[in-house]
Amino acid sequence: MTTIQRPVLEFLTASEVDSIVGEACRVLETSGILVENDDAADLLREAGGVDRNERILVTEGMVRNALKTAPSRIVLFDRGGAPAMDLGEMRVHFDPGSAAIHVLDPATNRKRDAVTSDVVRLATLVDGLPNFAAQSTSLVASDVPPDVGDRYRLYLALTHGRKPVITGTFRTDGFAPMHAMLAAVRGGERELAEKPLAIFDCCVSPPLRWTGLTCQALIDCARAGIPAEVIPMPLTGAVSPVTLRETVVQHCAEGLSGLVIHQLAKPGSPFVFGGAPAAFDMRNGTTPMGAMETMLLGASYAQIGRRLGLPTHGYFCVSDSKTADYQAGLESGIGAVMAAMAGINVISGAGMLDFLLTQSLEKLLLDHEAAGMALRAVRGVERHEGDSVALIGEVVRLGEFLSHPHTRKHWRGELPVPSKLIDRGSYGDWENAGAPDAARRAASEVERLIGSAAVPPLGPDVAKALDEIMRFEAARHGLLKLPV
Repeated sequence: MTTIQRPVLEFLTASEVDSIVGEACRVLETSGILVENDDAADLLREAGGVDRNERILVTEGMVRNALKTAPSRIVLFDRGGAPAMDLGEMRVHFDPGSAAIHVLDPATNRKRDAVTSDVVRLATLVDGLPNFAAQSTSLVASDVPPDVGDRYRLYLALTHGRKPVITGTFRTDGFAPMHAMLAAVRGGERELAEKPLAIFDCCVSPPLRWTGLTCQALIDCARAGIPAEVIPMPLTGAVSPVTLRETVVQHCAEGLSGLVIHQLAKPGSPFVFGGAPAAFDMRNGTTPMGAMETMLLGASYAQIGRRLGLPTHGYFCVSDSKTADYQAGLESGIGAVMAAMAGINVISGAGMLDFLLTQSLEKLLLDHEAAGMALRAVRGVERHEGDSVALIGEVVRLGEFLSHPHTRKHWRGELPVPSKLIDRGSYGDWENAGAPDAARRAASEVERLIGSAAVPPLGPDVAKALDEIMRFEAARHGLLKLPV
């Protein structure tokens, strides 16, 4: 069985990609970057960076050297040590969106602050959904102090899920305990570097500004051998040019500047070329992540990352709607298919609403179906063994094909059956079931899946080690008892 042609979505020619990369390098050489971290600034200066007007100019040679040392492939492993994500070329993986502060309550159809039980429910749900290759620290629990929010959400993700985790730090002191948790699960720091369990997001502030926190996260990840995912966030017409191509140039410059810092800290460390750009809404002053222009930015910079030989990441499968309605399905479904056909390695965003501020477990489940359809799309049309002429002759001779061995052999692989969330029954069946819409069906299925979930617990020694790390961190910030 072979794919006749893998469908590929590209918006730039190869020569245009090279032109954008060249312009991004000239931006770094002429405008430079603002670096608010002494260690990162020293690394840049030692490698040939030049101070000018409180910024550091980065040469194209520094960029090219970083590209030579960055690996083109990253493999992540699950909690048990089995391969779970193979990042590189055009291999596609989905995971939920990260760091929402609200959750959509299906009973009221309104958002509320997320708490510990919401984080646990989400991690438990994602663990059993096969179209999500990874989980993420998707929600920030409001019932713990903000200063421990980053390590607490990782603690819950590792405790209640088996998949690799897309995460990140909120404070410079957050990396050490989070690294310790990951090492405890894996069995040591060397073992963790050999079999990564997490990716850390590192967000650059537009235009071309690296804060002390994000610089330190890049450096810490590099030296620990943990994959770092750089997230430039240009905003068209606000903190980047209003035209899409020029915003892609700025995004490329910001991403490559992060690569340079990262590879200077430790050459060869795993790095993901990611991002979360947005097309600014001039009417409302908002940052629409579900806009087609935002998706065009994402697919374009991912094409650049792939040409540079770097694993890629993007925020797709998201919506700016406030509930799991038609707009949510429209924006998220288009995004899922576009990202998959663009060959993005890590596609984050499932479940997210309201400009990435809100997570909905119901939308997450519906987005899981969108991810499944997108993954089927990139398989394309496949050629199977056998003689098609003779096969169609059999159809003509028999008059039907439902009982034919060829049908029994291939139908499940060729025609995947969606879950009950996708209504393909008759109108009468729908009426007899109470005429539920997709959101209602998803709400019922969320409860069924969580109620029947059986995530194997951590080993007692690992669980004890995670508990001790988390309780120590909580006590440092005045929380003497963790939420139940």
